Amino acid sequence: MADAKKTSPWSWIPTLYVAEGLPYALVLSVSVVFYKNLGISNEQIAIYTSWFYLPWVIKPLWSPLVDILKTRRQWIWAMQFFIGALLAGVALMIPAPHFFQLTLAFFWLMAFSSATHDIAADGFYMLATTEREQAGFSGVRSLFYRVATIVAQGQLVILAGKIYVRTGNYVEAWSIGFGVMATILICLGACHFLTLPKPTADRPDKTITPESFFQTFAAFFKKPKIVTLLLFLLFYRLGEAQLVRMVQPFLLDPRSAGGLGLDDTRVGLIYGTTGVVALMFGGLLGGMVVARHGLKFWLWPMLLAIHLPDAVFIWLAYAQPQNLFAIGAGVAIEQFGYGFGFTAFMLYMIYIARGGQQTAHYAICTGFMALGMMLPGRWSGWLQEHLGYQHFFVWVILATIPSFLVALKIPLDAEFGKRNRAN
Repeated sequence: MADAKKTSPWSWIPTLYVAEGLPYALVLSVSVVFYKNLGISNEQIAIYTSWFYLPWVIKPLWSPLVDILKTRRQWIWAMQFFIGALLAGVALMIPAPHFFQLTLAFFWLMAFSSATHDIAADGFYMLATTEREQAGFSGVRSLFYRVATIVAQGQLVILAGKIYVRTGNYVEAWSIGFGVMATILICLGACHFLTLPKPTADRPDKTITPESFFQTFAAFFKKPKIVTLLLFLLFYRLGEAQLVRMVQPFLLDPRSAGGLGLDDTRVGLIYGTTGVVALMFGGLLGGMVVARHGLKFWLWPMLLAIHLPDAVFIWLAYAQPQNLFAIGAGVAIEQFGYGFGFTAFMLYMIYIARGGQQTAHYAICTGFMALGMMLPGRWSGWLQEHLGYQHFFVWVILATIPSFLVALKIPLDAEFGKRNRAN
C-alpha cells in the first residue's frame, strides 16, 4: 500500500470505471441499436446479443487465471488497448459484405475482454485503496460507471443519429461512432499505463491451485437452501431480461410495425441519457432506504418497483403517443423503478456470499445473475415477432410472477443491510 498512497484515488478511480462501463454498454446495449439500424431482425438481435452475456456468466471460471498470470494493473491497461483495437475492427468491418458475422466476432471478443477487465479492475481497486477509501469511493465508482453508460447508450447513439441525418448512411454513421469509441479506449489504456499506482500487493498469486478452485465452487453449492437461492438469482429479472432486449427496437420500429418510430437521436436522449439518469437515482434511493431499515423491510417494495413499471410499455405499445415528453417520462419511470428494485438484488447477492470465500462466492452469484439475463433474452425477439409489441409487453408482466413466488421462500436476516446493525 505504500506505493499506492502516493497517488490520489481521484486521479484514477473515475477513469478506471469509465473504462469498465464503456465496453459493457457498447456490447450489451449499443449493439442492439447498431444492428437494428443496419436491418437485422428483432429475433436475430435478441438471440445473438443475448449470447454476449456468456463471458459474464462464466467469468468465475477463468478469474483465477487473471490472478495467477499477470498483475491486475497489467491486465487493466492491456485489456483497454485490446478493446480499443476491437472497436476499431468493428468500425472497419461495418462496410464489409458479411459485416454481421464479422462484427459479431469482434463483439464476442470484446465481451470476453470486458469481463476480464472487470475482474482485474475490481481486484485492483481492493488492492490499491485502504478500507476507508473503499467505502468513501464506492459511490464514485458507481457514478462514473453510469457516466460511461450515458456516453455509450446516449451520446454515441445521438452522434450516430446526427451523422445519419447529414449523410443518410448508417454504415458511415456507425463506422465513425465506433471509431470514436476506439480512440477513447486506447487513450484510457495509455493513461492508465502511465498513471495507475503500483501497490506492492498487486502481484501474481501463485497460491491458487486446482484443488482450492474446485473447493470454492463446492462450498458455494453446499450453502443452505441453495436451490431456492439460485432460482431467486435466475428469476428475479425474468421479465426485465426479455424487456431490455426489445425496448430499443420498440422505440425505433415504425408505428406501422407497432413501434414508436423514433430516430437514433431521440432514442439516445430518452433511453440512453434520461433513462440512465433515472436508473442512477433509483439505485441511490434504494441504497439509502435499505441502509435505514434493512433489506428485509424493503424487499417486497423493491420487488414491486422493478416489475410493475414494466406495464408502462403496455401503455406505450397500445397508445403509441407522439409526445416525446410522455414517452420519456414513461421510460424514466420504468428505469427509476428498475434502479430502485435492482438494489435488493445486488444486496441479496452479498447476503448469499457471506461467510468464507466471500469474494469468490459473490463472483459466482454474478455469473448466475448474467445467466438470468442471457437465457430469457435469447427468446425475447422470437416472442416479440410472433406476439407483436402489445402482447409481448403483457407477457413481460406475466413473466415477473415466478420472482414473487421464489421471494416467498428465500431466507433473509431482518437486520441485514442496516447501517447500524450490530455486526
